[in-house]
Amino acid sequence: MLNTNPHIGYAAMLERFHPTEILELAGHAEANGFRGVMAADHFQPWVPAQGQASFVWNVLGALGQTTTGDLGTGVTAPTFRWHPAMVAQASATLAAMYPGRHWLGLGSGEALNEHVVGQYWPEAPERINRMFEAVDIIKKLFASGLNHKDVRHEGQFYRLESTRLWTMPEKAPEILVATAGPVAAKRAGRNVDGLITEAAPVDKVAMLLQRFAEGAREVGRDATRMTKVLRLHLSWAETDEIAMANAISEWPNGGIRFPKSDIRSPFELEQIVRMVRPEDFEGRMPVSADPDVHRAYVQQYVDLGFDRIYLHNVGRNQREWINVFSRDVLPKLVR
Repeated sequence: MLNTNPHIGYAAMLERFHPTEILELAGHAEANGFRGVMAADHFQPWVPAQGQASFVWNVLGALGQTTTGDLGTGVTAPTFRWHPAMVAQASATLAAMYPGRHWLGLGSGEALNEHVVGQYWPEAPERINRMFEAVDIIKKLFASGLNHKDVRHEGQFYRLESTRLWTMPEKAPEILVATAGPVAAKRAGRNVDGLITEAAPVDKVAMLLQRFAEGAREVGRDATRMTKVLRLHLSWAETDEIAMANAISEWPNGGIRFPKSDIRSPFELEQIVRMVRPEDFEGRMPVSADPDVHRAYVQQYVDLGFDRIYLHNVGRNQREWINVFSRDVLPKLVR
């Protein structure tokens, strides 16, 4: 029997909304059919106008009290601001508090957030290698907590003295890795429990899923049983004109057609996004007052086989958007 209710969750953009407002919005989303929360980990907003950057672990802990769905980091980088051991401890604690609800989304980081501790900011290949070594440490620590045995690590980028996690859930959280390229996607298939990616042309996303599945097969795993998560950005408002104005004012970074991982300051990006024009959003995210435009956009990714999709509406009109989508979009999505 077909599942006619895809898992559509709420993307909590901590770089845009005050944490108490996030709690209210996530609760409203859950009450209206959204399932679970994917919370962004930012030390700074993309541009100053977004205005916030609260601590993801505090907010997830509070969301565990005010909602009942899954709680994921989307994503956190265990590589620069944090030693992987601290990310492992934070994740294990959250999972112990809310059994079966937390998944750990990891990424290789953006300079915007990670450079603040003053370390050298390396090129992408090193950042990816750091991330996968961090994954090894986190997996070791999760195992240490479950097996009650100390572990240690001596690697290229990190050291871990003999220790263990003392607070653990009965089952370790899923580890998902954010990927935007084929090499990282294949490594994720070999090394972790699932994949996270952002909206991109359907053929590119399908390629990432294929590479993820190839990596899984190389180590005897079945990718169809592994978790695949997607975050989608969109702009809905009462009119097309307001939807476009919201995109340009609230999420201009969504119109940039080059990588942003080396940008260090919201004020630097603010100058760059002055060049963003309405046509820059074409093919990158839907900007429309028509709920059916958004339904068709989300449905094409449901059809690719994603297990969970988290939606981010770029306007401040969050409650209105939630109400409209709960009525006109979510019930019409089919797996």
